[in-house]
Amino acid sequence: MELTSSAFRNGEPVPVRHTCDGEDVSPALAWEDVPAATHELALIVDDPDAPVRVFTHWLAWGIRPGSGGLGEGEAAPREGRNDFGAAGYRGPCPPVGHGPHRYVFTLHAFGELLQLADGSSRRDLERALEGRVIATAELVGTYERS
Repeated sequence: MELTSSAFRNGEPVPVRHTCDGEDVSPALAWEDVPAATHELALIVDDPDAPVRVFTHWLAWGIRPGSGGLGEGEAAPREGRNDFGAAGYRGPCPPVGHGPHRYVFTLHAFGELLQLADGSSRRDLERALEGRVIATAELVGTYERS
């Protein structure tokens, strides 16, 4: 399975448009080679370089595997609470002068439908995925505020 974006390539900077310094809209994402047994996709976007702990920017699920992607600014069918305290996407926003941070977009394919309420936490989503993931794909962008 492969995850890509038309906004940036793996390992490259996330454009300002998709960050707290810009319009803070999610980048377009596309996927291919999803396993045939996949019933649903889930997406976790986080910053493993955050000062205190891994910081969650987006939790999304209920995504149809055959959709091929999410458009720029498109909400997922179901979304959980990010670490800003709201549902939906919030883009890169590292502390000023903290250096570049990595933003990891991880797409999970699984063979069942998740039974999670909108606004669920990352812990809830990870528990629901445990033992059910049949494939993952990752896309990493970077961002630095000066």
